[in-house]
Amino acid sequence: MANLDKHSAGSFCWIELATTDQNAAKTFYTSLFGWAVDDSPMGPGDFYSMFKLSGRDAGAAYTMRKEQRAQGVPPNWMIYVAVENADQSVSKAAQAGGTVLSPAFDVMDAGRMGVIQDPTGAVFSVWQPRKSQGIGVSGDNTFCWADLSTPNPDRASTFYADVFGWQLMKDEKDPSGYVHIKNGENFIGGIPPSTHRNPNAPPHWLIYFQVADAESATAKAGQLGGKVLMPVRKMENVGTWSIVADPQGAVFSLFKSAR
Repeated sequence: MANLDKHSAGSFCWIELATTDQNAAKTFYTSLFGWAVDDSPMGPGDFYSMFKLSGRDAGAAYTMRKEQRAQGVPPNWMIYVAVENADQSVSKAAQAGGTVLSPAFDVMDAGRMGVIQDPTGAVFSVWQPRKSQGIGVSGDNTFCWADLSTPNPDRASTFYADVFGWQLMKDEKDPSGYVHIKNGENFIGGIPPSTHRNPNAPPHWLIYFQVADAESATAKAGQLGGKVLMPVRKMENVGTWSIVADPQGAVFSLFKSAR
């Protein structure tokens, strides 16, 4: 377990669960990952659940708004990208062909954020930190990676390179066509080939949690009422992973690195 004090611009810095049953979600994730929960009131009968590990922020959850449900948005994990200036990043995203779902706004004194839909349909947020840097811990049972599921990897690659300066590269030795996302010196995620995606799933960012044992974590997710969407599979020199949905339907991956 290591502490994280800062996220460089362009890196993934926060994850947030929008769910239809916040209390059930808290039970599921605390049981699966050993997280603690710190609830903060957000208004009458409404609260924000901060997930903690070793006393540090690991993610959060809130109950979906009526308008989100009305638009048919399913429960989901939202990913945030650290930026130096939320307003500039939002306008850059619009210029690059993205749709601004929420212009930049202040989240009390924690930071400033905006919500964007990329040109292929996947939604993400940008985060300009003030008091809150975002995820404060790395290691087992924390966020470690993200894959973009999109029908148009080329268009998405151009967009994210324009907005965040990411390098999107294919590995010559990897025949699958998987695109690696590099932010500065660090590989942070990827874009799987569109032939591998479920055509019925809307474009989305799939978040990965590092676990000590992918098989037992996947079995536990099922025992806790989750659904195994992709059983554990193994890739030489990469790791072992599965894709699961929590009991409310939010999808994520469990990953154990081979390294």
